[in-house]
Amino acid sequence: MAGSERGPARIAVVGSANLDLVVTTPQLPRPGETVLGEGFATVPGGKGANQAVAAARAGAACAFIGAVGQDDFGRVLRDNLAGAGVDVRGLREVPGPSGVALIAVDGTAENFIVVAPGANGKLSELDGADEGVVAAADVLLVQLEVPLPAVTRAAGGARAAGTTVVLNAAPARPLPPELLDLVDVLVVNEHEAAVVAGVPDGDPPALLDALLTLVPRVVLTLGARGAAYADRQGLRLEVPAPRVDAVDTTAAGDAFTGALAVAWAERRGPDSADEVTAVLRWACAAGAACAQRPGASTALPDRVEIDALNEATYGVPA
Repeated sequence: MAGSERGPARIAVVGSANLDLVVTTPQLPRPGETVLGEGFATVPGGKGANQAVAAARAGAACAFIGAVGQDDFGRVLRDNLAGAGVDVRGLREVPGPSGVALIAVDGTAENFIVVAPGANGKLSELDGADEGVVAAADVLLVQLEVPLPAVTRAAGGARAAGTTVVLNAAPARPLPPELLDLVDVLVVNEHEAAVVAGVPDGDPPALLDALLTLVPRVVLTLGARGAAYADRQGLRLEVPAPRVDAVDTTAAGDAFTGALAVAWAERRGPDSADEVTAVLRWACAAGAACAQRPGASTALPDRVEIDALNEATYGVPA
């Protein structure tokens, strides 16, 4: 993906920061079942923080707005973001614990995740400095692990400033019209798509049809099958994912979304089939590269890795 002549893409992320407590196990437990794990690690994560690190490693100038607690986890999370080159002046420290995610990963790289929001649940307002960061960005990237008022406030500021709003609607929930009306690009997997659209699980074309009644552009992630795109101008396409030996898919979606935001900003809003295809290929390469390593933020690929897998898979530079 070629960089912009005016400098790196500017990405503002409003979202969560969690410390991930990760156990590897041969199989995921069923309800009421206890299984023995094989390994344990603590890894900085959270969808917002992961996507901020992903965007920074993909070449963006990225600023993060979020909250951590007054504990050792909070210091680890701040240091991890800053170490990746993310601007953390918008990361506040609030009373109480930081967010935590309990993650189990099985031998096929499938996982389950339980999140205790902690400090993330206290991010309900943005201040003037936060609004300035959002207004100066090319793309605002938001998710749903922080309270909806903060997400909606950020999206409203972005719309007023002409900043593109990319919403990764995870964890899935029905969304109010006042937020959906501010979204430029919705990024969801198939389960999230069905929840947001308020329809039973369906095939990708039906899900895209339903979502386009709510937002103007949709990127539907399909896991190892790649991604699909649709917009209200009638453009529809699918991109296959690179074939890799997946080790851990925990942050693959965040790698995809962070890279998508960077590519979207660098293209200044792709509107042709060729441009959208290039953006989706690059994002798929980022997700696939991430899945080849264990962990969350520690597995996120840099720009060189994304470019290499993109070219190796699709045959041409992004």
